[in-house]
Amino acid sequence: MILSGKRILLIIGGGIAAYKCLDLIRRLRERGASVRCVMTQAAQEFVTPLSVGSLSADHVFTDLFDRRDEYDVGHVRLSREADLVVVAPATADLMAKLAAGLANDLASAVLLATDKKVLMAPAMNPHMWSHPATRRNLETLKGDGVRFVGPNRGEMAETGEAGEGRMAEPLEIVSAIEGMLDPGPKPLAGRVIVITSGPTHESIDPVRYIANRSSGKQGHAIAGALARLGAEVHLVSGPVAIPDPLGVATTHVQSAREMHDAVEALLPADAAIFVAAVADWRPKMESGEKMKKRAGEGAPTLPLVENPDILASVGRHKKRPRLVIGFAAETENLIEHARAKLAKKGADIIIANDVSHDSGLGPSGVMGGDHNLVRVVTADGVDEWEAMGKDEVAEKLAALVAERLTTPGHDKTTEKRK
Repeated sequence: MILSGKRILLIIGGGIAAYKCLDLIRRLRERGASVRCVMTQAAQEFVTPLSVGSLSADHVFTDLFDRRDEYDVGHVRLSREADLVVVAPATADLMAKLAAGLANDLASAVLLATDKKVLMAPAMNPHMWSHPATRRNLETLKGDGVRFVGPNRGEMAETGEAGEGRMAEPLEIVSAIEGMLDPGPKPLAGRVIVITSGPTHESIDPVRYIANRSSGKQGHAIAGALARLGAEVHLVSGPVAIPDPLGVATTHVQSAREMHDAVEALLPADAAIFVAAVADWRPKMESGEKMKKRAGEGAPTLPLVENPDILASVGRHKKRPRLVIGFAAETENLIEHARAKLAKKGADIIIANDVSHDSGLGPSGVMGGDHNLVRVVTADGVDEWEAMGKDEVAEKLAALVAERLTTPGHDKTTEKRK
């Protein structure tokens, strides 16, 4: 187990999300880690040192000027004896203190004195998270090497408040901790990868839409596999019924135009992978009211217009990533259509996926299923992979991406296209 024998110093900040730290401590200890906790004064307003100490089975440190704690352990030893320092919830105040180099309480003194890696799990009101001061502090901390997990989008503790600011869930934080402490190879460390996943919904009226049959399972699996290899992964997801992959920054969208704009905003990147089943067309006009069925009038006409081609746009973009990979879900002439797509859209690789009912995989092989039979189509030829589960496809594709981005010469085709 990655965390077996590891020492985690958990700094608990003052926010309603502090209650999640009780579960986080339990999750870490069941994976073999020891957890020592520092609580800010504000954190003690939400959870008690007794609760935290009971779960961590260790003394809880709360006061910079506690003579016993400073004599016995001290803030410097606290900061140095851990394998990793985790701040959860990381409030706007704690982020600001570390960014400015302040150390006026035990938590901030430990952060300033540590020589270990620091992981922060921000949690705050969406307006606080989006405030220019917080954004400046975020960039400063990232520049100093601090890693982040979350925040997520959702309902806030305040009535009627929603947006980005919810602390990452305990298992997401555990995954990020494992990623930082995993001694295994991280060939994609320092690489930024953008990936799309799921369907898009193109509104006809407030209750109807045009969409493709995509579950998002494959795209989400690939995003997670890339993150496990050390990449900074930005996932742009259409509406799906599966959770966001762990260790991945996810942007949720509805329509093809929203997905296109979100992808453009994330460039430049080292690689871009387009797994989403984007609707090719959308209604020319969206009705503001539900379209009513009226006896004897027949079906209404529905003029369509073409959606932006996200793969082609990025394949010819001035900020084109070094590696561009597209997916082609086809029901006939699989390789022929994939080769045409490769040339037309400016991609380096097309992952061709047979989603017909006679693909040989049965119902699970069609869109939304759990298995894929893919061919990797490049300018040099076609590599046929055996039928496998989507997680296996994801791991194999992530390894291929790592090979492409770390092997000299693989970007020659890209250079010719620019």
